[in-house]
Amino acid sequence: MSGLRARLHVPGRLDAEVLAETGDVLAVVGPNGAGKTTLLRSIAGLLPGSGDVEVAGRSWTHPPLLPRDRRVGYVVQGQALFPHLSARENVAFGLRARGAPAREARARAEAELERLGVGHLAGRRPGALSGGQAQRVAIARALATDPDVLLLDEPFAGLDVGVAAALRTELARHLADFAGVALLVTHDAVDALTLGTRMLVLQDGRVAQSGTPVEVAARPRTDHVARLVGLNVLRDGESLMAFRPSAVVLAPSEPVGSARLRWRGRVEQLTPHGDEIRVQVLTPDGVRVLADVTAAAAAELRLAPDVALWAAAKETAVTRYPAAPAPRGPVQSG
Repeated sequence: MSGLRARLHVPGRLDAEVLAETGDVLAVVGPNGAGKTTLLRSIAGLLPGSGDVEVAGRSWTHPPLLPRDRRVGYVVQGQALFPHLSARENVAFGLRARGAPAREARARAEAELERLGVGHLAGRRPGALSGGQAQRVAIARALATDPDVLLLDEPFAGLDVGVAAALRTELARHLADFAGVALLVTHDAVDALTLGTRMLVLQDGRVAQSGTPVEVAARPRTDHVARLVGLNVLRDGESLMAFRPSAVVLAPSEPVGSARLRWRGRVEQLTPHGDEIRVQVLTPDGVRVLADVTAAAAAELRLAPDVALWAAAKETAVTRYPAAPAPRGPVQSG
């Protein structure tokens, strides 16, 4: 295989198989504790004995390669730049560790910083950089060693919206030219849908779903992904029902008339959502339904936490599809 094949097992934390072709950007999504960072650390060799990893037809685990010998670029949460080194020296560090001459390593570092729009900051230390600038340096450091696998662990976390948007655009350009396999851990649907060519959904340490971003977003099989892409996804026997919050109507009494799905419940949460208000309704049996309403409608219905009401959606607004078998229970240690 020209890309990445990994069978990973970390007792109590992860039991998953990952396949990706050269040129793929695999967006890894799932709730907190699903095993996303553990997956990246296993591929990087930071969790010895955590399974089998093969890249471009070469095994990284038989015999096991040390992290420094794996052709990996790793952008961790919080940048983790060396505070006593300049941006230039931070980016050159990996090259120098692999034996590159100092002059060659610095020239390559300056070229990568320039590509990411921070070449003029090459002489600054991390403490003199903004969050967005520091993250650009971290990405430049990961790319400078020409890795076969690029690991990105929530690269936009903690950045202002505008800074994150600009960096997302820049990163997309670099990923389009990247000759290896990239894995992007994210909690943001925009990242997954715009940067990813494939998606891998983890839940309880196991793969719950995989496919293209369009496939996963259209038919999500976990609550986390449904919320991520802004859909209601409810189980109905052996099938799942997906529908948009904008298709849900709220009313103080049970709706009548055309064929509708109905849920009786109480308002659990109200949050701003663009020009509307997103209402989360909790039914007595624990089902949560999202509805988007205008401010005027919210005022007319006197919406507030714990207000009793009905939620309804027309059958024509619902997409039904088979429910995939649930992942075998949570990963158990031992």
